[in-house]
Amino acid sequence: MVRAGLSPERLTLAGAELADEAGFGQVTLSALARCFDVKPASLYAHVKNSHELKTRIALFALEELADRVAEAVAGRAGKDALTAFANAYRDYARAHPGRYEAARYRLDPQTAAASAGVRHAQMTRAILRGYDLAEPDQTHAVRMLGSVFHGYASLEAAGAFDHTDVAAQQSWAWTLDCLDTALRSRCTPESRV
Repeated sequence: MVRAGLSPERLTLAGAELADEAGFGQVTLSALARCFDVKPASLYAHVKNSHELKTRIALFALEELADRVAEAVAGRAGKDALTAFANAYRDYARAHPGRYEAARYRLDPQTAAASAGVRHAQMTRAILRGYDLAEPDQTHAVRMLGSVFHGYASLEAAGAFDHTDVAAQQSWAWTLDCLDTALRSRCTPESRV
């Protein structure tokens, strides 16, 4: 019998909230069942297992983050777009640490191809069009930006920047300036004319 009020969507949102509170690694069917004051077996009518639940949370987080980034970069180009993209990414990681971690959950290729992860890559490439990068530089740049944004957000979340008088925000602005300079210096020769 399906418990009234429970649905895959409601469990996904509750799992995302639990991830933000306790950490994505702590999201299990047992922990979620406790949130709803039900037995874990009650959840199997809505999700097959913890992997499916975590996949649903990952897809939710990717979609939510893509929507925020799209809103932030709308109508912007060049460094403004890069900065808006980066700030939306960092702000999401800070506001929703568990969801942010969920967005890094390994998805099978078919699920990944149908996810909002594709939108993230498309938006990154759209920003990079302002830098006139040809392949393979554009792919290198997509990977570099993802690595820098994720690395910074992860280190900041771990408190790695709490032990110096220089504010993390100052280092973030410096990092974005350096990324912009690096991307502009890698423009194709034809675009520099």
